Amino acid sequence: MIRHLTFSDGVELNRLNQNQLGYTIPLSSTQEKLKRLLEDTQHHYFLAFEEESIKKVAGYVHAEVYENTYAEPMFNVMALAVDKEYQHNGIGTLLMKQLEQEAKARGYSGIRLNSAEHRKEAHKFYEHIGYKADKLQKRFFKEL
Repeated sequence: MIRHLTFSDGVELNRLNQNQLGYTIPLSSTQEKLKRLLEDTQHHYFLAFEEESIKKVAGYVHAEVYENTYAEPMFNVMALAVDKEYQHNGIGTLLMKQLEQEAKARGYSGIRLNSAEHRKEAHKFYEHIGYKADKLQKRFFKEL
Protein backbone atom coordinates (compact mmCIF):
# COMPACT_ATOMS: atom_id res chain seq x y z
CA MET A 1 0.00 0.00 0.00
CA ILE A 2 1.26 3.49 -0.82
CA ARG A 3 0.95 6.07 1.93
CA HIS A 4 2.66 9.21 3.14
CA LEU A 5 5.93 8.65 4.96
CA THR A 6 5.81 9.54 8.65
CA PHE A 7 8.38 10.35 11.32
CA SER A 8 7.96 6.86 12.78
CA ASP A 9 9.35 5.46 9.50
CA GLY A 10 12.79 6.91 10.28
CA VAL A 11 14.39 3.56 11.18
CA GLU A 12 13.22 1.95 7.93
CA LEU A 13 14.23 5.04 5.94
CA ASN A 14 17.71 4.94 7.45
CA ARG A 15 17.98 1.21 6.58
CA LEU A 16 16.85 1.77 2.98
CA ASN A 17 19.23 4.70 2.54
CA GLN A 18 22.12 2.60 3.77
CA ASN A 19 21.36 -0.72 2.10
CA GLN A 20 19.92 0.46 -1.21
CA LEU A 21 21.46 3.88 -1.79
CA GLY A 22 24.78 3.53 0.08
CA TYR A 23 24.27 6.53 2.38
CA THR A 24 25.45 5.67 5.87
CA ILE A 25 24.56 8.26 8.49
CA PRO A 26 23.53 7.81 12.12
CA LEU A 27 19.86 7.08 12.76
CA SER A 28 19.62 10.20 14.93
CA SER A 29 20.68 12.34 11.93
CA THR A 30 18.12 10.67 9.67
CA GLN A 31 15.39 11.27 12.24
CA GLU A 32 16.40 14.90 12.78
CA LYS A 33 16.42 15.63 9.04
CA LEU A 34 13.23 13.67 8.41
CA LYS A 35 11.36 15.61 11.09
CA ARG A 36 12.39 18.95 9.57
CA LEU A 37 11.65 17.91 5.97
CA LEU A 38 8.26 16.39 6.78
CA GLU A 39 7.20 19.69 8.33
CA ASP A 40 8.06 21.54 5.09
CA THR A 41 5.17 20.24 2.98
CA GLN A 42 5.45 23.17 0.56
CA HIS A 43 8.89 22.01 -0.59
CA HIS A 44 9.22 18.30 0.27
CA TYR A 45 7.01 15.35 -0.60
CA PHE A 46 7.47 11.80 0.70
CA LEU A 47 5.66 8.57 -0.14
CA ALA A 48 6.21 5.10 1.30
CA PHE A 49 5.27 1.65 0.11
CA GLU A 50 4.31 -0.42 3.13
CA GLU A 51 4.22 -4.20 3.04
CA GLU A 52 0.84 -4.50 4.76
CA SER A 53 1.23 -8.02 6.11
CA ILE A 54 4.27 -7.09 8.22
CA LYS A 55 3.89 -3.30 8.43
CA LYS A 56 7.35 -2.77 6.90
CA VAL A 57 8.36 0.13 4.64
CA ALA A 58 9.66 -1.69 1.57
CA GLY A 59 10.31 1.46 -0.47
CA TYR A 60 10.03 5.22 -0.56
CA VAL A 61 10.39 8.26 -2.76
CA HIS A 62 11.38 11.77 -1.67
CA ALA A 63 10.94 14.73 -4.00
CA GLU A 64 11.55 18.41 -3.50
CA VAL A 65 10.14 21.34 -5.40
CA TYR A 66 12.61 22.42 -8.10
CA GLU A 67 12.03 26.05 -8.91
CA ASN A 68 14.29 28.62 -10.49
CA THR A 69 14.22 31.65 -12.77
CA TYR A 70 14.67 29.76 -16.06
CA ALA A 71 12.17 26.88 -15.98
CA GLU A 72 8.68 26.07 -14.83
CA PRO A 73 8.36 24.46 -11.36
CA MET A 74 8.73 20.70 -11.15
CA PHE A 75 9.63 17.96 -8.72
CA ASN A 76 13.25 16.91 -8.28
CA VAL A 77 13.57 13.33 -7.01
CA MET A 78 16.02 13.27 -4.13
CA ALA A 79 15.71 9.55 -3.42
CA LEU A 80 13.92 6.46 -4.66
CA ALA A 81 14.73 3.23 -2.86
CA VAL A 82 13.10 -0.19 -2.80
CA ASP A 83 14.27 -2.95 -0.48
CA LYS A 84 16.25 -5.53 -2.47
CA GLU A 85 13.89 -8.38 -1.51
CA TYR A 86 10.92 -6.42 -2.92
CA GLN A 87 12.50 -5.18 -6.16
CA HIS A 88 11.03 -6.16 -9.54
CA ASN A 89 7.50 -6.20 -8.11
CA GLY A 90 6.38 -2.81 -9.42
CA ILE A 91 6.91 -0.86 -6.19
CA GLY A 92 9.25 1.73 -7.71
CA THR A 93 6.85 2.19 -10.61
CA LEU A 94 3.90 2.69 -8.24
CA LEU A 95 5.82 5.24 -6.18
CA MET A 96 6.86 7.18 -9.27
CA LYS A 97 3.35 7.09 -10.79
CA GLN A 98 1.91 8.46 -7.53
CA LEU A 99 4.58 11.17 -7.53
CA GLU A 100 3.65 12.04 -11.12
CA GLN A 101 -0.01 12.37 -10.12
CA GLU A 102 0.95 14.75 -7.30
CA ALA A 103 3.09 16.81 -9.68
CA LYS A 104 0.18 17.09 -12.11
CA ALA A 105 -2.20 18.08 -9.30
CA ARG A 106 0.21 20.87 -8.34
CA GLY A 107 0.48 22.04 -11.93
CA TYR A 108 4.18 21.20 -12.24
CA SER A 109 5.79 20.88 -15.65
CA GLY A 110 7.59 17.60 -14.97
CA ILE A 111 9.84 15.53 -12.78
CA ARG A 112 13.62 15.54 -12.94
CA LEU A 113 16.21 13.37 -11.22
CA ASN A 114 19.90 12.61 -11.19
CA SER A 115 21.29 9.09 -11.14
CA ALA A 116 24.97 8.23 -10.70
CA GLU A 117 26.72 7.04 -13.83
CA HIS A 118 27.41 3.58 -12.38
CA ARG A 119 23.75 2.86 -11.51
CA LYS A 120 22.98 1.16 -14.82
CA GLU A 121 20.02 -0.85 -13.47
CA ALA A 122 18.42 2.33 -12.14
CA HIS A 123 18.88 3.93 -15.56
CA LYS A 124 17.09 1.00 -17.21
CA PHE A 125 14.25 1.34 -14.70
CA TYR A 126 13.79 5.07 -15.33
CA GLU A 127 13.84 4.58 -19.09
CA HIS A 128 11.33 1.75 -18.76
CA ILE A 129 8.86 4.07 -17.02
CA GLY A 130 9.26 6.85 -19.58
CA TYR A 131 12.14 9.02 -18.34
CA LYS A 132 14.85 10.14 -20.75
CA ALA A 133 18.42 11.18 -20.03
CA ASP A 134 18.85 14.66 -21.46
CA LYS A 135 22.43 15.58 -20.53
CA LEU A 136 25.69 14.46 -18.98
CA GLN A 137 27.28 16.58 -16.32
CA LYS A 138 29.88 16.55 -13.59
CA ARG A 139 29.04 17.34 -10.01
CA PHE A 140 31.33 19.76 -8.22
CA PHE A 141 31.49 19.85 -4.45
CA LYS A 142 33.39 21.83 -1.86
CA GLU A 143 33.35 20.66 1.73
CA LEU A 144 32.98 23.46 4.26
